[in-house]
Amino acid sequence: MTNTESAPSAAKKASARKPAAKKDAPTVIEVRNPGTGQIVGTVPAQSADEVAATVRELRLYQPEWEAIGPDGRKEWLLKLQDWLIDNTEHLADVLQSETSKPRADALIDPSFGADLIGYYARRAAKFLADDHPSPHSPLARVKKLTTAYRPYPVVGVITPWNFPLAMPVMDVIPALAAGAAVVLKPSEVTPLSALELARGWREIGAPPVFEVVTGASETGAAVVGNADYIQFTGSTATGRKIAAACVERMIPYSLELGGKDPAIVLADADIDRAAHGIAFGGMFNAGQVCISVERVYVEAPVYDEFVAKLTANVKALRQGIDGRELKHDVGALANENQVDIVQRHVEEAVAAGAKVLTGGKRTGQGTFFEPTVLVDVDHSMSCVAEETFGPTLPVMKVADEAEAIRLANDSVYGLSASVWTGDKDRGERIARQLNAGAVNINDVFANLFSYALPMGGWGLSGVGARWGGANGVRKYCRQQAITKPIVPTLQKELFWYPYQNAKLLTALGAMRAAGARGLRRIDIPALLKLKGDNK
Repeated sequence: MTNTESAPSAAKKASARKPAAKKDAPTVIEVRNPGTGQIVGTVPAQSADEVAATVRELRLYQPEWEAIGPDGRKEWLLKLQDWLIDNTEHLADVLQSETSKPRADALIDPSFGADLIGYYARRAAKFLADDHPSPHSPLARVKKLTTAYRPYPVVGVITPWNFPLAMPVMDVIPALAAGAAVVLKPSEVTPLSALELARGWREIGAPPVFEVVTGASETGAAVVGNADYIQFTGSTATGRKIAAACVERMIPYSLELGGKDPAIVLADADIDRAAHGIAFGGMFNAGQVCISVERVYVEAPVYDEFVAKLTANVKALRQGIDGRELKHDVGALANENQVDIVQRHVEEAVAAGAKVLTGGKRTGQGTFFEPTVLVDVDHSMSCVAEETFGPTLPVMKVADEAEAIRLANDSVYGLSASVWTGDKDRGERIARQLNAGAVNINDVFANLFSYALPMGGWGLSGVGARWGGANGVRKYCRQQAITKPIVPTLQKELFWYPYQNAKLLTALGAMRAAGARGLRRIDIPALLKLKGDNK
């Protein structure tokens, strides 16, 4: 707007540039606490034009952000880390308001974020340093070879509702550390925590290279349609659509999608540890974790003991709504749709002959579903074949490890798995036979807190990976190859026009001698042919 242009006039012009909104398209989204149904906030449903304008703005500031280098960016990222720590209680309040998580779970997100920021902020300079690979042959040693890492200008991050603060931090921070600008589209179910993260970025006075846009599918599609790289976490169905859109635009993408993670309990396992670990792995965040334990295979000799201890552990869980007090273990599901999925899986399993040992139904107001253990289940049931994303643990008896491995691999998903055994070498041997992007031995979620390892899925669980040390920031970069002479150069290289056979013969002979083996280093007929052409 110019100084001489009136506000009504400017608004009229802006309105004329935008297509008319659909009559049934909401302009405001209500955010509700799923445990109580209470409205806790509202956010705008931003249009495709608004998203495009946001991305254009980010492009203006990104070159300067890249230019300050990883050490310059480190200072801003560590200021954001300070802000997260200083505002932990408030962030947990906001997170609880839109998720109805227990207080303990809500406190994890900001602490996790601070930990991850420290890892990438302090290591980005090393991770992004130029590589100088060794030449492949003596002939190539006349050049200095360099691989430089240049960020994509604008990275689009689309996150789900299960960890409204941690999920954005997982991908926004490495992208910022790489030198990219970032547009984040959080789930419309839980956008408030992401907006707090953006507020923190502004409050520390950081450059305007991180923005949040809010809305539903139209907003997300606009992010995919305007950014230069897409990182998406969510359902496999939506991931397919995003992949197709990215291929159409010829831009790279990384997808972390669904999971149906198996746990294998062997007869030599510490049954107490396995029962505690799998109860936690299946019920943490009410089972709404991409790497939740969703299937359990137990060797026959310890099956009864394990089931009894697992059931006791799950039955003892405290479920309810927390304020700032720490008194519950499991909270509500994110929305009614998730309750419907969990309830359907349990009801279909029971109808097909499964038994509920504890839980199995909705409870109280809101979207609470009891922590549930199911037995007498098999792979024909939806509770085993489909992603549940809720507080259920179906348990199956197996004859031996071979059957456990076969059943664990009988899935379209391959995100992570766990193996419980008293023999760690045996556990690793089994891990290497499982079709999963990560396997934890005698633990759950351990890989989630190991940023030096890649976190990615196989099969319908996704494409690409986050983290993995240097790869966690390099994934947001374009690789640029640079060659530079290190010896005095000729006016004309041997291969340049016009061809001269004697020089060409020398160059080709040298290439063959450097790369081939035995007598094939010298091709006599070809050499004679070239000599004959010289006459």
